[in-house]
Amino acid sequence: MKYKGALLTVKDVDISKVFYVSVLEQKIAFDMGEHVTFEDGFSLQQNYSKLIGLSENDILQKAHSFQLYFEVSDLDVWNLRLKNISSIEFLHDIKEYAWGQRSIRLYDPDMHIIEIAESMESVIKRFLNTGLSVEETSERTMFPVDFVKQCL
Repeated sequence: MKYKGALLTVKDVDISKVFYVSVLEQKIAFDMGEHVTFEDGFSLQQNYSKLIGLSENDILQKAHSFQLYFEVSDLDVWNLRLKNISSIEFLHDIKEYAWGQRSIRLYDPDMHIIEIAESMESVIKRFLNTGLSVEETSERTMFPVDFVKQCL
């Protein structure tokens, strides 16, 4: 068995396509009308409830049980860009976690959670640029010393 990606149920595939292409800069691999697959391996499906034999009321919004995860090299730039889009609802502003990675979470047009986080390579470079040693950076990020050295 081979994992092939996640599928998000959406009310309006055209609105969701605009969000993922224009806002999150995703590239479409296949567009079949009510079904769209992106190059990074996730898909959107309109009328999903009909495909699986449920009513539209059975599809929950804001379930908070799933998220799509994206990485960026400069979270501050993305945060400013996203804050300028008034239609975006944020789950939380930038948070920094114990391992040093920072992220923001927001909702897509169908209220699926989107996490946008710094890549760990960016986190490691940020720590090294502040004067932490390779070993200190390894300890703080919980990444092996060899990985930290590769980020130099």
